[in-house]
Amino acid sequence: VGPWLPEPIDTSLDPQLGAERAEALELAVLLLLEKLNPVERAAYVLREAFDYPYKQIAEILETSEPNTRQLVSRARKHLAAERREPVSPTEHRRLLDVFLTAAQTGNLTELEYILATDVVSYADGGGMRGASKIPVVGRPHVSKYLAAFAPRFWPHSDIRWVEANGRPAILV
Repeated sequence: VGPWLPEPIDTSLDPQLGAERAEALELAVLLLLEKLNPVERAAYVLREAFDYPYKQIAEILETSEPNTRQLVSRARKHLAAERREPVSPTEHRRLLDVFLTAAQTGNLTELEYILATDVVSYADGGGMRGASKIPVVGRPHVSKYLAAFAPRFWPHSDIRWVEANGRPAILV
C-alpha cells in the first residue's frame, strides 16, 4: 500500500559496509528513476545505461528522434534537480533531533519552521493498511499530517538512535 521506499542499510556495525557501494548505488538509482515518468525512464536508461542511439530508442518508443532527445534531456534535468548539497553528519543529527521532538509533541509551528516549503512526505506501510497511498505535498499539509499522528503513534513507540546508509537515523 502506498509508494515503495528502499530499505535503509545499518552501517554502524560494519564500517566496510559503507564502502560497499553496489547495493547503495542500485537503491539510489531506483529512487531517482521513480522521479521520472515511464517514457522518460525508458529513454534515459536505454541511452545512459546501454548507449542506444537516439534513432533506435525512437523506434522502440514509437516516437520521433527529436522527441527522444527531448525525453532524455528532460530526464537528465529532473534527476539533476534532485541533487542537493550534502549536510554534515552532525548537522543531520541536529535536524533529525529537532524534527523528532516536533513530531513527537505535534508542535505544528516547529514542524513548519524546519520543513522546506516544497517538502514531500512518502510513506511505505510495508503492505499494511493505514499508510498514505499518495505523497503528502507542501509544508502546511506535511506538518498537519505529522502532527495528527503524534498522540496515537509516539507514546507507544520505542526510539533508538542508529546509523543507516552512513548517516544518523532513528529506529522507531
